Amino acid sequence: MTTLKVGDQAPNFEAKDQDGNVHTLEDYKGKKLVVFFYPKASTPGCTAEACNLRDNWETFQAKGYDILGVSADSAKRQQNFKNKYELPFPLLADEDKEVIEAFGVWGPKKFMGKEYDGIHRTTFVINEDGVIEDVISKVKTKAHAEQIL
Repeated sequence: MTTLKVGDQAPNFEAKDQDGNVHTLEDYKGKKLVVFFYPKASTPGCTAEACNLRDNWETFQAKGYDILGVSADSAKRQQNFKNKYELPFPLLADEDKEVIEAFGVWGPKKFMGKEYDGIHRTTFVINEDGVIEDVISKVKTKAHAEQIL
């Protein structure tokens, strides 16, 4: 796993969202960007996290932040997730894990005594110049917006 840290240039990425629109790092130049990686759409932790960001969307917007959610779910699953919880930000369907691996959030995990490879719930805050300002790896799903802001 590559470990990106504060001060590193964010990896350039390209992935499609739930509607098939392509997003790249370049699209967000001049803006602050929050990229949050989550293990699976519509699971309890991921839902709490996404809804917490949704509930603070206006604050993020007021401070000049855009938000992108990323998981390895299909576009269909991301679309259902977005619609069900009325999420105001795009969700990237990174099925080939290109973005996930570029940010180094794929790796061994333990859950209930089992080891498997998966997405580590991690959030990156990227500044206007594409430089990583913050890496949050201990995500509080119900208070994530406060952690970022």
